[in-house]
Amino acid sequence: MKVAQWICAPQEIGCCPSLRKSIAVEKDLKKAVLRITAMGVYRAYIGGKSVTDGAFMPGWTNYNHFVQEQIYDVTSLCVGKTAEIEVLLGDGWACAEMLGWVAKDRPYAPFPSVRATLTLTYFDGTSQKIVTDESWEVWTSRILYSELYFGEVQDARVVPQKIGQAKKTNVHAKIIRQIGEKIIADETVYPRELIITPKGERVIDFGQNMAGWVRVRIHGNRGDRISFVPAEILDKDGNFYNENYRKASSVCTYTLSGGDDEFMPVFSFQGFRYIRLDEYPDKEIDLDEFTALALHSDIKRTCRFVCGNEKINQLYSNIVWGQLSNYIDVPTDCPQRDERLGWLGDAQVFCRTAAINFDVEKFFRKWLKDLRADQKEDGSIEGVSPKAGKLGTRISSGWGDALTICPWEIYKAFGNKEILSDSLESMEKWVAYIKSTGDNPYLWNTGNHYGDWLATDAPYGTCVGATDIGLVCTAFYAYSVDLVIRARETLGMDASEYKVLRKEIGKAFALEYTENGFPKGEPAILGKTEKPTCYTQTALALMLYFGLCREEDKSKLTDALVSLIEQSGKRMSTGFLGTPYILHALSENGRSDIAYDLLLQEKAPSWLFSVNRGATTMWEHWDGIDEEGRIWSKDMNSFNHYAYGAVFDWIFGVSAGIVPVEAGYGKIRIAPKPDKRLGFSDIVFESRKGTIRAAWRYTIDSVRFEYEIPADIEAEIVLPNGKKYAVKGGKHIFSIPALKK
Repeated sequence: MKVAQWICAPQEIGCCPSLRKSIAVEKDLKKAVLRITAMGVYRAYIGGKSVTDGAFMPGWTNYNHFVQEQIYDVTSLCVGKTAEIEVLLGDGWACAEMLGWVAKDRPYAPFPSVRATLTLTYFDGTSQKIVTDESWEVWTSRILYSELYFGEVQDARVVPQKIGQAKKTNVHAKIIRQIGEKIIADETVYPRELIITPKGERVIDFGQNMAGWVRVRIHGNRGDRISFVPAEILDKDGNFYNENYRKASSVCTYTLSGGDDEFMPVFSFQGFRYIRLDEYPDKEIDLDEFTALALHSDIKRTCRFVCGNEKINQLYSNIVWGQLSNYIDVPTDCPQRDERLGWLGDAQVFCRTAAINFDVEKFFRKWLKDLRADQKEDGSIEGVSPKAGKLGTRISSGWGDALTICPWEIYKAFGNKEILSDSLESMEKWVAYIKSTGDNPYLWNTGNHYGDWLATDAPYGTCVGATDIGLVCTAFYAYSVDLVIRARETLGMDASEYKVLRKEIGKAFALEYTENGFPKGEPAILGKTEKPTCYTQTALALMLYFGLCREEDKSKLTDALVSLIEQSGKRMSTGFLGTPYILHALSENGRSDIAYDLLLQEKAPSWLFSVNRGATTMWEHWDGIDEEGRIWSKDMNSFNHYAYGAVFDWIFGVSAGIVPVEAGYGKIRIAPKPDKRLGFSDIVFESRKGTIRAAWRYTIDSVRFEYEIPADIEAEIVLPNGKKYAVKGGKHIFSIPALKK
């Protein structure tokens, strides 16, 4: 029996290699199936027609553990007596010259290779296999260079040439069937305008920050070139700015054939809103020659939201675009600079919102498999998954807790217990690791952590916020134990051991970090706190939301949180780990008015500050560009970072009030907390059980509530006046006297 081998180009050929094999269809064909995978990325063709139904196949995994294989029915392409199968190879993630910060280190493989089997089944019951082996030919291609971070070079004048035979290579990755979503480019964005900057630069503005490709359709002189680089922003003077891309040069260069040409990257992608044309044929720039294609995993949109505040509507658009830009097979932090890594902290803080906006169950099942594979024997995990080559990142609270938070949130959203059963061992190993660190098994106050990353209670330019690191770590330790308890009980398992552990953590937390129920230390004020303290907005939010305080202390802790917010000019000072919880902590304790104050705040730090500055995606820093137009830093300043978009789970779950009582929304509770400043709110959500609509609107003298409930869902509706209604499918309309605020 023929067995497919891993094959590659015999040597470096100065372009992306094309591996080809002529095939003979011997009899009446019943079915043809292609199984294919690669180290690197591939595009497959039969008879010149594309087989591949997605981009960047076989997808990004930690190839040291496994690589996905795709299976295609190609019967319709294998017509006639003969055909040719072609596989075009690129470096992709597996052979990236610079994945993350690992310069000159291809993390998984030194060069791209492919393994494929084409099975032809005939009507007479016989079959034929064509497998990758040394009989395949290697040809040149018009893609002279392609790299994820550095861009792509194409020459349309190139006539492919055969340069020899393929050679076998050794690849030790385990091959598994594809479990993730394919990557697609299904949205076309047209140029907004051509800008001539004060420096004389020719810049095309697409009006939307995104991840994807710029497509050029052009007719010009043979040998003319187009070359451009991307950017997210213009500087305060209106000039092109992309220093924040760091080493990711992202240059796309195309040489024209002299006929009608179409160019766009094949094995590279960029994050951008603008492109600067550095080379262009000697003619007037025609914007109709340019379009942009937005790239993302093939995830189904499940939520639509609109309200009476256009700035909040823009914020929601920014959240959605930020998610799409960073959900390219792996939940990355950003799509533009020399990073684009699966940071665990970003993924876990946004996970609940992600599962509201889109159906991400399959997406996360794939990524959680990598997460578990990257977990070490002692239960620890570094801050990035898939782990990229020799890149080492911290083992950190709030990042490693993705092991517990993400499985729970995906289970709650979609109701599939398999997510929990697959992840429970890794959840428990993470808790065991934390317990084993340091001298006290009930505190986590050792190690090198990211803390409340990019919080603004510390002085300007500081990455780690003012909240005591040990408090943050122990709070997330407690939360992870809580989630293990919930997971075990959901799976019908005893959780008594973890309940005892959780109780002891609570006691240790109170002794170490509080005094008379209050957090220890001096109150942290926005931008003014030089030394770490336990008395911060983040600390109070975590204590309230994670249940790390006595019931009788909640009122005074809420008052303390409100006081800190007031002292900071009605603004947040929270970072990556405090921001997702602060509005929930307030609203759960009777201060939704303050939560709305924060949501609607327009001075930095706030969600609407970036909106007012024209942002079309979420920013990494609250003040990535400050009031004076000063850019925070060129070293770490993404303008397409989705983490702070986690605020939408508060808009969905508190403002609109939609909460799954049963996982997967089999039973729901709708307890809206409207605010007149928003005018109205209207959410349509496609749950697995059907379409849920929750809307409220202020009229002259009342608040009107409209709900649509799927037939199979039980819903409890709790209106702001305290009245409760048990309803089932259908439309339900209520009205109450207008609330003051």
